[in-house]
Amino acid sequence: MKFKGFFPVLAGLLLWLLGPPEGLDTHAYHLFVVFLTVIASLMVRAVPMATSVLAGLAFVVMAGILPLKSALMGYSDTTTWLVVIAFLIAGAVIETGLGRRISLLCISALGHTITGLGYALCLSELILGPVVPSNTARGGGILAPIVDSMSRTLGSSPTNYPEKAGRYLHLVGAHANLITAAMFLTGMAANPLVSKAALDIFQIQFDWLTWAKGGIVPGLIGLAGLPLLMRYLSPPTIDSIQPIREKIKEDIQWLGPWTRPEIITAATLGVMLVLWSTKPLHGWGTTTVALLGLVIILLSKTITWDQLVKNHKAWDALIWLGGLLTLANGLKDLGFIAWFGNHIENGLTGVAPLALLITLALIYFYSMYLFSMLTAHIAALTGTIFLVASGVELNPFLVVGVIAYFSNLCGCLTNYSTGPVIIYFGNGYVQPLAWFRIGFIVSIYHLVVWLGFGSIWWKLIGWL
Repeated sequence: MKFKGFFPVLAGLLLWLLGPPEGLDTHAYHLFVVFLTVIASLMVRAVPMATSVLAGLAFVVMAGILPLKSALMGYSDTTTWLVVIAFLIAGAVIETGLGRRISLLCISALGHTITGLGYALCLSELILGPVVPSNTARGGGILAPIVDSMSRTLGSSPTNYPEKAGRYLHLVGAHANLITAAMFLTGMAANPLVSKAALDIFQIQFDWLTWAKGGIVPGLIGLAGLPLLMRYLSPPTIDSIQPIREKIKEDIQWLGPWTRPEIITAATLGVMLVLWSTKPLHGWGTTTVALLGLVIILLSKTITWDQLVKNHKAWDALIWLGGLLTLANGLKDLGFIAWFGNHIENGLTGVAPLALLITLALIYFYSMYLFSMLTAHIAALTGTIFLVASGVELNPFLVVGVIAYFSNLCGCLTNYSTGPVIIYFGNGYVQPLAWFRIGFIVSIYHLVVWLGFGSIWWKLIGWL
């Protein structure tokens, strides 16, 4: 472990020794200290996420803050298993080659110009976004290698003519990934943390259909304008993309006709999307539908069980997400959430509700500069933001929606915010200063689209 890994522990020890404030139960305070220590550990990244969370759980049990049975409750939560199952299904999308085929077909259909290639990347993200819950697997595992290959085929590399095509394509790919991550509950692994916090604090079901309903219009507008914005911010200098047209044709021919596993996986994903979108008709929850899809994939032998269990990202997500949910639920059960909410509510008398929401949203968005990853940002601040907003007269669906979408969009600010951004930046086509400069401008673009066009849409659906 690097020396920086001890800083969260030292900070946690200091808070522990300070003792609880007046009116707060000692166990609730100590659990809060452990939660902050775990979040700080996630931020410094000295050890893997799962290791930090397991260490926190082990400590709360040994310190007598929670019994072992309660410390393991997060692993039986439907939110945890939605993410695990979605990761396993995403593995099938990659393993069967379906994700790559969809991406190549989108590029073949739209990629007649360099801007068309940008729109092809956006369309690929839009198709894969609802069903590949790891934005790292989607952006970094499927699309980023294709983008790098396209860039080099067009005579653009990190050291030779990055401005020709590669810089533009990498920026479009990275920022499109964040938009689709914002549009769907299953667009990013940590999104269910927002949904769970909404249930705990507002007692509302912000499920797959609700999330998509609020995000679809501003998301589509954001994707539609992104390639044009990037043409202005990082104009490509290439004249013709004919070489890539020929290469894409060769790649599609090499894939051959659609295979049985690809067809079954695509059909299963289609059924899942229909069932998620029609929950009011049948009543099946998001996790139930995902479980059905996984069972179909297994029974049809699209992939084998041995292949499935090798998906370490799914089991890694099980450990860290289940543990974080345990800590969050413990804060509620021990009374910390109620204590904190009462103190916040007393200080909000006379504050205009909408002005408060916008202020909270902007603080939440730009505080991402202080975090090294989206998951830590969501886990640390979402519940607090909801608590503050719960003290004023605002539609809870509006509050949750704004914070849910900003939870991913704020990743545009830095070159280290999330896996796919790190991978796209790591390919070397964009210099750090340029990435930060463009990222800040993109953040203004997101605010205009989501608070401008989004507010009109949210008013139409009854949120505003």
